[in-house]
Amino acid sequence: MSAAFILYACGGGGDKPADVKKDTPATAVTPPPAPTDNSEKVLTMIAEKNCAPTCHTIEKKVIGPAYIDVANKYEATPENIDMLVQKVIKGGSGVWGEVPMTPNNITPEEAKEIITYLLSLRTK
Repeated sequence: MSAAFILYACGGGGDKPADVKKDTPATAVTPPPAPTDNSEKVLTMIAEKNCAPTCHTIEKKVIGPAYIDVANKYEATPENIDMLVQKVIKGGSGVWGEVPMTPNNITPEEAKEIITYLLSLRTK
């Protein structure tokens, strides 16, 4: 649970600007995803593999895309999961900008578990 909090907190937006008037409607904030059976395990694994908050967070782009942006770009099909697992393992560049993602020291099983969880964050 603490890993989930850390990942969520790192993607937080901070305070409202001082010039926001009290009668201005608040911007809708996407609630954090509902925990799944293995979400705590996966979030811990993500932190241990240095994916977050070093390169990614759930809701905010850091070096790489926000996890929620990845989820919204790719449907959770077996083909997309396999493709993303290979990208996580081997690294890559060009899809989210010029900064390359370095290869990761992760097993295919771990990568699949992470990718499956991340794609469950889809909001559209």
